[in-house]
Order: sequence, then structure tokens, then C-alpha cells
Amino acid sequence: MVHREGLTLPCHTNDIIRTRVSNLPLPTSIDELQTLLARQQYVTDRGLATSVYLALTLQRPLLLEGEAGVGKTEIAKVLASALGTELIRLQCYEGLDVTHAVYEWNYARQLLEIRMREAGGAVARDKLAADLFGPDFLIKRPLLRALEAPDDRPPVLLIDELDRADEEFEGYLLELLSDYQVTIPELGTIRATTRPIVIITSNRTRELHDALKRRCLYWWIDYPDFDKEYRIVTQKVPEAPARLAEQVTRFVQQLRTAELYKVTGVSETLDWIAALVALDRQELDRETIDETLGLILKTQEDLQAIRGEQAHTLFEHSLLPTGTADRG
Repeated sequence: MVHREGLTLPCHTNDIIRTRVSNLPLPTSIDELQTLLARQQYVTDRGLATSVYLALTLQRPLLLEGEAGVGKTEIAKVLASALGTELIRLQCYEGLDVTHAVYEWNYARQLLEIRMREAGGAVARDKLAADLFGPDFLIKRPLLRALEAPDDRPPVLLIDELDRADEEFEGYLLELLSDYQVTIPELGTIRATTRPIVIITSNRTRELHDALKRRCLYWWIDYPDFDKEYRIVTQKVPEAPARLAEQVTRFVQQLRTAELYKVTGVSETLDWIAALVALDRQELDRETIDETLGLILKTQEDLQAIRGEQAHTLFEHSLLPTGTADRG
């Protein structure tokens, strides 16, 4: 349900519509939220869980920044799954504009409608114009779909990698993030009566504007320590032998201390352990590392710098027996 302000709609009103509280079964505590996410195999620390809980409770957008592959996008996915609601994702990129993010008019259908009416006889131009720019000819993109979602089941709106979009589009989002509304010139203002849960992610390839940050709660997701990453690996790939899981986690932890063009993220760790399980490896060895290093290093420069002697040195640090690792 939405409230629209504009002369073209019969439901036009100047009354202010207050945004209603979501009917979703939201967690009542941070501990309950962590349990909810754990059931979706998402390992979260207390700080992130607190930020997500407050975003849900206060009905505020949540901006998550951090390096690629640390689980920013995944939190939106598991949250939608845990709450049993739809995930609406807007993947940002350079050149993204309103027609791909919010709405556009179905010009082909409009043209067909014009020809059909002309073929049927006299055409009332004023009525035709009003009809052509009505809801029936509107193609709804992710942001508009999120605002028009059912009252009893507001979606999780994921605005992914906002730093890849242009600054102009970032500015356009300010109205949506502050008032949960968008303005379409031909229709007026479309405002959500039940706020979607908004998660924004950024890899920080550029700084986002302060005006946008002021409208959001904020949390930085860092690379996990050994203990957290080991838990992620064993939960996501439970079939991995414990010895292999510990060696892989320790190797990646050591790898992140090296000078790399692109630091290995958790997603690469999971890809690597899954590949090693598929190869039926029980432990790491030098040959396996050399053969599969491309799963965790994604640039030629990093591969050349690490492959060989440095990889073997890092491998030595992953040879401790299971359970003896320092997990601090």
C-alpha cells in the first residue's frame, strides 16, 4: 500500500500518512537476532548484531562498509530468509540511473495503446495522456517495488555496492532514505506506508557523502579473526575435515598479512575449502596450494608474488595440529 500525491490520481490527498510499524516477526533482543542469523549459518559478532538489531527496531537504513568478500551482502540475504520476506536487490554500477533503479515508462505499450485508440475512432487527447502516464504503463524497478510492497510483509531492500554508482544517484537516494518516498513527475509522490528494511553496502572504493551517512546507522565489517573465520568455514562447509579446515583458515589468516593487491576475503576462503573437499583433500600440501592458489588470489601480481617460496612459508604456519591454534 502506498500514498500518492499528484493531480493525475483520484486518490490524491494532502494528508500526511504516518509510516506504520512492520508486521514482521522481528527479534526482540540482540541475542535472539544472533540466534536467528546462526540458524541461517551466518556467524556474526556482537557489534554487527547490535547494528542490525537497532536498524530493525528504529526502522533506519543500515550502511555496511568493508572490504569485498567479508559478508556485507550476505547479511541482507540471510536476514530476508530468517524473517521470511522478499529480498529486493539493487546492484549498483557506474551509470546507474532512475530508469533502472526506480521506474521507467513502458514506451512500447504506450505506442501500441495510442495506435489501438486511433484505430477505434476519435481520441480525447487529455484523457489519453492521463491514461498513458498512469500505473498500468509503469515499469517498477527495485526501489519502487520495495516502497509498494504489501503492508504485512515489507521486504529487505539491498542497495549493493553503492560506491560503484555515480554521486548523482547517491544524491537521488536521500529522499528515499529520509522519508521512504520517491517522486515521479507524472504521478506525484509515492510513499511507503510500511518501511522496507534497507541494507546498503559499500566496498569504499570512494567516500560516500555525509548527507547519506547521516540518514543511516553504520557499521564497518572487518576481516574476521581466526576463531570467527574457522567457525564460518566449519558451518558453511561442514563436510570439510577438521584438520583441513584449520590449515586453510590459518593459511588465509597468514596470507592477509602479506602485501597484496587484493586481499583474500571470506568468500574466497569458502570457495577454496569447498574446492579442496571436491578434490578429496584431507590436508594441505605444497603441491595442492600451488595448483589451487588462483581460488584465493585473483590478480596476476598477487599470484606471482605469493606462488612458490612465500606460499610454502605460509604453509609452514598452517601445520600445527588441530586444536593447538591460538584462536585469539
